[in-house]
Amino acid sequence: MARRDRWVMLTTLAVLQALTIVIGIYAMTTEFSLSALTSGSSPTEPTASPAEGTPSAPVVTAGPVLAQLPVKPGDGPLPTKGTLTRQLASALGDDALGDRVGVAVIDTATGEQLFAAGPDTPVTPASTTKVITCAAALAALGPDTRFATRVVQGAQPGAVVLVGGGDPLLAGPAARRADYPKQASLVTLAARTAATLKAQGVRKVTLSYDTSLFTGPARARGWKPNYIPDGEVAPVYALTMDEGRQDPRFRSPRVTDPAQYAADAFARQLAKQGIAVAKSVRQAKAPAGAAELGRVDSAPLYALVEHTLTRSDNDMAEALLRHVAIKEGQQASFAGGGTAVVAVMRRLGITQGVSLDDGSGLSIRNRISPNALAKAIALSGSAAQPGLHAIASGMPIAGFSGTLGNGRRFVAGDSKGQVGLVRAKTGTLNHVNTLAGLATTKDGRLVTYAFMADRVPVNAEPVLDRLAAIVARS
Repeated sequence: MARRDRWVMLTTLAVLQALTIVIGIYAMTTEFSLSALTSGSSPTEPTASPAEGTPSAPVVTAGPVLAQLPVKPGDGPLPTKGTLTRQLASALGDDALGDRVGVAVIDTATGEQLFAAGPDTPVTPASTTKVITCAAALAALGPDTRFATRVVQGAQPGAVVLVGGGDPLLAGPAARRADYPKQASLVTLAARTAATLKAQGVRKVTLSYDTSLFTGPARARGWKPNYIPDGEVAPVYALTMDEGRQDPRFRSPRVTDPAQYAADAFARQLAKQGIAVAKSVRQAKAPAGAAELGRVDSAPLYALVEHTLTRSDNDMAEALLRHVAIKEGQQASFAGGGTAVVAVMRRLGITQGVSLDDGSGLSIRNRISPNALAKAIALSGSAAQPGLHAIASGMPIAGFSGTLGNGRRFVAGDSKGQVGLVRAKTGTLNHVNTLAGLATTKDGRLVTYAFMADRVPVNAEPVLDRLAAIVARS
């Protein structure tokens, strides 16, 4: 699968570069592989109806990893507004879109509005919510931030505490780790911890685990009861391995208590490393300032964002929401995260049109306006916001990757000609279809769009593909 992903991505990037759709490529590092943008084990977005204290986040910031990247959105002429308006208005008359549709099409370079229909109407965004969540994470935390899972000394001699750092991609013992993004490993953490303990002459420990980094309910308002059993998302905890999957190869089932599940797995790994662990593994808060016995770090945030958008990873999006909350001084909960994201968006100049009850878009209570969504994407293609470039590079490519590479999108006669020429994040819930992204016009102008409908009587994805194709052909 990795070999196929490598061919797909390299081929796609070559095509997009030739046609100026690529707005930026990160500097190559030991942890960055363009070939793996489409790899990962996370579920794609659902198609069925989905419907205390603030601890410091254990993060690490590395040196700069972004290339000096002057993004040039294209100096071609703007598309003719009359023609674009006529074609989009005609397509918007399709009954499949229902009676509430919001549209915003803007020029990425200047912010000029090229077409609008209800652009400020709050719409249920479904999974396009992840664009806003990821933009806020990059802006608040910085693209090089990493999340650390640690083991520290407990309050008593021979006691150790496994401290969750809010990294749901932490790989368990049975995981087949993806090439990109590089995952932290529970097995590695156990080996490092065991080595430290042995050096101290310790061969037997009691183990507890600390999940206090995240607070509040593990399930969001607006989530359907079937989400967790069906494997759309796991209960949200600061300590999770394999995104709470019982078997990392499959989307479901998810465990009911990811933290306990990960801690029990860690105890078994310590035993394999020659450290005996007392039978009872319980939750407990780590002592303040406790000595660190071992740690593993996540991939940098820019890679996590690319993964989140390409794979439509609900679990990673919910973790990012909470990390934004911590950075902004809010409770690391669904409510605190929603408040924090809105604050970050305001600093970016998006002052209205965003209200979130979760970070993934599974909640039917979320509302985002097309203008807010299009503006956030436009920022990711701006030279003034280099830290947001992972939004653009992480978006699925029509016909090739992520939720646009599933064989169901851009296959109709009125849209398949734009395969490889459109980047977009999809959104799908019952009666909700959204599509937001970037396209380069035939004259080389980079344009940002958001098409949103949340009262669709039937699947409206083909119509949204047609709308994006119209923009790309304009």
